[in-house]
Order: sequence, then C-alpha cells, then structure tokens
Amino acid sequence: MTKQYYSYENFRDDLKTLTKKIDKPFDVILAVSRGGLTLGHFLGEYYNLREVYAINTIGYDDTRKLDEVKVFNIPDLSHAKSVLIVDDIVDSGDTLIVVLQVLREKFPQAEFHIASLFYKFTARIKPDWYAKEATTWIDFFWVVDLKN
Repeated sequence: MTKQYYSYENFRDDLKTLTKKIDKPFDVILAVSRGGLTLGHFLGEYYNLREVYAINTIGYDDTRKLDEVKVFNIPDLSHAKSVLIVDDIVDSGDTLIVVLQVLREKFPQAEFHIASLFYKFTARIKPDWYAKEATTWIDFFWVVDLKN
C-alpha cells in the first residue's frame, strides 16, 4: 500500500484552505475520535468556540477496515442548532454514515454538516467541505511523529 506522510505544515495550510470554504454557521464542533480530534481542537481555537466535543468510533484496526462501525460516547447535543462534524478523512464514508444516523435519531432538532481534510471520491458520502482528495493512505503527523 502506498503511503503519504502528512506534516504539520501541510495540516496548517490545508486547515486555512478549509476555513475559507466553510460557509455556514455552526454552534458546535463535533470531532470524530481519534482522527478528527486535532482538527476539532484547531477549529475550536480558530472560531473561538468552546462547544467542541468528541464522539468515538471504531471502524479500523490499524489499516484494516472492520466489518461494522461502532459509535459510542455520544455527547449531549440537545441544545445544538447546527453541528460541524469533523474528521481527518472521509475514506469509505461508512463511519460518517453511521455517525449521522445515530446523531439524527438522537438530536432531530440539529442540522449536521461535515468537514474533513481529505476525501476519497469513491466514498459513499461526500463531506460538505474538504481540503484535498485522498489517493493514498495518509500517515498523519499526529500518528507518526511521536513514534519516530
């Protein structure tokens, strides 16, 4: 499998691109853990928003895709009007489809939008905003750098 290293500098530049594309208001940022946590933190700082939460999902075991996506640790979004769901990559789209199903059922009053750094055009769902197309496996700096 071909891999691409994704540095902090790439992340910073792509995040600037992403913030220019996001054109709808939101009152909550919901990061899909773990990949979306870094993105959620930075966007919370950028938008000066303290309503930054995480939702846990498990859809991969290292680089192997699992048969089903598990969603847990769902925050209370009963007060939210518009939620920006963030993740590092929309690969197959399976994780986000399940996350959206769970959230729409629990919080029908909220509008949900998706932003990601990377998007594979073959995914089953398209984020509202993304920075780049993914054509290889991405080794993000937050995964790689502390290990080397």
